Amino acid sequence: MNETLDPGLYIVATPIGNLSDLGPRAASVLANADLIAAEDSRVTARLLRHIGVKRPMTPYHDHVADRVRPGLIEQMRTRSVALVSDAGTPLISDPGYKLVRDAHAAGIKVTTIPGPSAAVAALTLAGLPTDRFAFFGFLPSKASARAAAIAEAAGFPGTLVFYESGPRLGAALAALGDGLGNREAAVVREISKMFEETVTGTLAELAARYADAPPKGEIVIVVGPPSAPETAGEAELDAALGEALSRLSPSRAAADVAARLGLPKRLVYERAQRLKGGQA
Repeated sequence: MNETLDPGLYIVATPIGNLSDLGPRAASVLANADLIAAEDSRVTARLLRHIGVKRPMTPYHDHVADRVRPGLIEQMRTRSVALVSDAGTPLISDPGYKLVRDAHAAGIKVTTIPGPSAAVAALTLAGLPTDRFAFFGFLPSKASARAAAIAEAAGFPGTLVFYESGPRLGAALAALGDGLGNREAAVVREISKMFEETVTGTLAELAARYADAPPKGEIVIVVGPPSAPETAGEAELDAALGEALSRLSPSRAAADVAARLGLPKRLVYERAQRLKGGQA
């Protein structure tokens, strides 16, 4: 496992559960890095013991990042520095991106050793569409800020991924139901650990399940995309257009009705023209 690493920054993904998920390349980088920048050195020390090595470590987390970042950048000019989080891929819901940004600005080599990510792993377990998804991290704890964050997420037309803690899970699911409607969802917890669990259902069903029974462990909420709106019938379309045409031009009436009924504007405009000309 002895290998000389070039100076620079090495972004190393670490296991989110089973320590055996650490890949050979990640293990080699950790075993040979001159310095490991760790979110919690106690957690990283357990991982190093698992692969049978000891390496120098320095803390890198929210509370010290701004203070220690310049020094780390200077060390990278002549030494290999591995960046790790407690679990999963660094930079996902942690301050690591600023270290990468400054390393690039300083002309320092940046290498990633990809591996586990709780968000992606949960997507594979949820049984929801994965062709388009967005990660929103942890929802704010205050109700007003949480509602605003959910309203922002509601505009995304694909699957949504959130991190959450056990004590806040029930409230988060209820708030998601209020802001997104009763979408299909999944609660995934303890990924890659002994008690890994995936529970699926609607947001209302999941909110009721966890309202008074907060689970333990690391949790990911996956929410499916909004359902396609039902196509309006011809009678409903004509009624809506008739009302809109009484106060708007055909173009504006078509735009208004198309938006309300979820129909293609061009088709609605053609129908509006026929109604206006008495050809319907």
